[in-house]
Amino acid sequence: MTGQVRTVDGRVAGRRGQATRQKLLDCLGEMLSTSPYRDVKVIDVARMAGTSPATFYQYFPDVEGAVLELADDMAKEGAALTDLVAGRSWVGKAGAQTAEDLVDGFLSFWRKHDAILRVVDLGAAEGDKRFNRIRTRILTAVSGSLTEAVKELQSKGRVDKDVSAPAVASSLVAMMAAVAAHQKGFTGTGVKQADLKPTLALLVYLGVTGKKPTK
Repeated sequence: MTGQVRTVDGRVAGRRGQATRQKLLDCLGEMLSTSPYRDVKVIDVARMAGTSPATFYQYFPDVEGAVLELADDMAKEGAALTDLVAGRSWVGKAGAQTAEDLVDGFLSFWRKHDAILRVVDLGAAEGDKRFNRIRTRILTAVSGSLTEAVKELQSKGRVDKDVSAPAVASSLVAMMAAVAAHQKGFTGTGVKQADLKPTLALLVYLGVTGKKPTK
């Protein structure tokens, strides 16, 4: 943990306090992976962390406040997804590899943060602007880089100039997010997990370039 960490009343937490705060967040994250968000209580998080509800309230106003902290940290990590697009080639085999790397990174990120992402999606769906902003931060980072990729191909005459680069990028990101969020659910529909990533990568490549990848 870097930088100053403050308690709810504004005091700067010492090293021990920071460690306690992080342990509370770690325990909350673990509980979210096994329990519905609405069922998680302060007393349960505190007990799992080996401390008291009073200590929890020193660092967070409530469970939702702590969840937002977890979500914010996740969003910061998600910003790195743009590195899978920015400056990468979308031509030929190199372009196909870019699509595969992006899809792999997207699916892996969602698997790693599945529990907190479900809470973020729930909050955003219910109209909570705080959760919506976090979700937007994650998706916008990637869609912005994809937009630039499409525009670059347009400038070189490889993609029709009448195509809306932002619309294509946003649609592809929304598709990847939807698929990533339901990775486990595809098993019951007859879709093999082994086929999911290459199929999604193909759709992303087609969306960006308008062409099939070179074999």
